[in-house]
Amino acid sequence: MTGQDGSYLAELLLSKGYEVHGLIRYNSTPCTERIDHIDDANFFLHYGDVTDSLRMMNLIRDVQPDEVYNLAAQSSTGLSFKMPEYTAQVNGLGALKILEAIRQNKSDAKFYQAATSQLFDGSPGTAPQSEKSPLHPKNPYAMAKLYAYFTTINYREAYKMFACNGIAFNHESPRRGIEFVTRKISIAVAKICVGLQDKLALGDLDSKRDWGFAGDYVEGMWLILQHDKPDDFVLATGETHTLREFVALAFEEIGIQIEWHGTGLDEKAYCTKTGKLLVEVDPKYFRPAEADLFLGDPSKAQRLLGWQRKVSFRELVKMMVQADLKIFGGDSI
Repeated sequence: MTGQDGSYLAELLLSKGYEVHGLIRYNSTPCTERIDHIDDANFFLHYGDVTDSLRMMNLIRDVQPDEVYNLAAQSSTGLSFKMPEYTAQVNGLGALKILEAIRQNKSDAKFYQAATSQLFDGSPGTAPQSEKSPLHPKNPYAMAKLYAYFTTINYREAYKMFACNGIAFNHESPRRGIEFVTRKISIAVAKICVGLQDKLALGDLDSKRDWGFAGDYVEGMWLILQHDKPDDFVLATGETHTLREFVALAFEEIGIQIEWHGTGLDEKAYCTKTGKLLVEVDPKYFRPAEADLFLGDPSKAQRLLGWQRKVSFRELVKMMVQADLKIFGGDSI
């Protein structure tokens, strides 16, 4: 509940008159900044962890929910290579424990599993990716999500439960964690604007992603559970952009045009006006296995759910940079 998607989903459900119960892990340092602004008598928080099956059993039994959204995850693909077992416990077995708790205590509850575009191969020639595309995860994060994906389908087929997967492509916002590359860029650009940082170091600039706004995607999650039958849906924009494009648009938001020189590890970006070095490539940000191209086909969700993304790629970048400018004391351009 304390993550990017959880905070937007809580706001959406409360706006629709829901009584919302969110699960948060206990932490000696509070990490509820994304939901601290929510002041609603129908909003309740419960301490717990999806890896604790007894807690899941008791919580589902006590709350008796009509809808359950599993957004819990160890969400860093890079960190998943360093913590594969923990990632599998949270991202894979966590979904199983929630589903079993629902089956035993509230079998008519609708269940949404946050699947990921990382389930797909991501190689050139495999895009666009749809619900029928071959699955080939390339990191421990995605492998654990694959287990959760098929577990959801298994509970739907074996127990006739209303269990659905939302295969969400990359979705960002000003609430995105600082460990994610899009937020790293927006923060760096804001800091460069106000003189707190000199340059930005990134990994593979040719990496292509289908980036959308998280607020649009949680609406898609809700629509999936309002469908007349349980099913799996891709949530995506249908557009792909390189990391290089994201960086260029981010700098445009602070009035800086950049130009690129060099290739591969030697590629750098300079301010066209001053010639100052602003972006360089650092090999430490490359992953052991990287998928190159993610481009989703959202036509099924558009046709059956009436879902449409509202925020464009350019608007998304602007939103993120402007929000971080406010944090670091900069002025909107």
